[in-house]
Amino acid sequence: MVVFIAIKLNVHFGKTKQMINYWLYGGIGAIIIIALAGIRIVRPTERAVKETLGKYAGFGKSGFNWIIPIFQRMIQVNVTERMTDIEPQEIITKDNLNASVDLVVFYKIRNDEANIKKALYNVNNVAAQIVTLAQTTARNVIGDMVFRDVNSKRNELNKKLADSMDRETDDWGVQIVRVELKEITPPEDVQETMNKVIKAENEKEAAIDFATAAETQADGKRRAAIKEAEGLRQASILSAEGSKQASILVAEGQAKAFELIDKAFKGNAQLLKKLDVTQNSLKDNSKIILTEKGISPQLIIGKLDMEK
Repeated sequence: MVVFIAIKLNVHFGKTKQMINYWLYGGIGAIIIIALAGIRIVRPTERAVKETLGKYAGFGKSGFNWIIPIFQRMIQVNVTERMTDIEPQEIITKDNLNASVDLVVFYKIRNDEANIKKALYNVNNVAAQIVTLAQTTARNVIGDMVFRDVNSKRNELNKKLADSMDRETDDWGVQIVRVELKEITPPEDVQETMNKVIKAENEKEAAIDFATAAETQADGKRRAAIKEAEGLRQASILSAEGSKQASILVAEGQAKAFELIDKAFKGNAQLLKKLDVTQNSLKDNSKIILTEKGISPQLIIGKLDMEK
């Protein structure tokens, strides 16, 4: 009997130990499953918020994040730039023309925590609200402009639309990157009139350009003629001055030559005269006296006494 009780107790303890092992392994498995179920990976193009039982509990950046399953959830928000095509709508301009306007809006949700919360909690559906806001803003802005300005000043119009929408979406955490006016279509009769006006303006500009070109050409010829005349005049002046200088130099040279000839003639004329007298004296048996200053001929009347 004692042996039977011991065997029974041993069997009971074995079952208890087995139950404990089951509970232990089950608890560990549950913890692992909960840990894996709470993993959230946020991409670089997204930001996220944590909510605990419907209440904001924290901000989730890109990368690894973890929440408590069942009690918490994570809402991810795309922060990249997105495009919304606004369907064409009829808008009455300031000069009472019906124009069909087609817009494209580029926007994105700002990626900081405060603006992510605004985008989730301040507006129900950002994409739908952007469409409605773009339509109303276009009616307000274009309605205050004449059609001619709407059609010709598109860059200015795009900037006005973008600035106005950006102010309105500040409480949504949304940034309006830009607004593009794809197409604006006036009524057919207005379009035909505008085409005629544009054609007339183009012809006018062409005529003005032609006249300007002709005037420029004539002015160029006039300037060329003036330059040529000035060149000829300057050449004549230079030629005259050259001739004058040459005449002066020739006259000065001749005067110098005459002066030299005159000096030479005065000195040599006296010598020549002495030589002539000497020659004539020798012919007439004249007496010649040699002195330190040269020959001093003397005329002797009668016969020369050769003995002396």
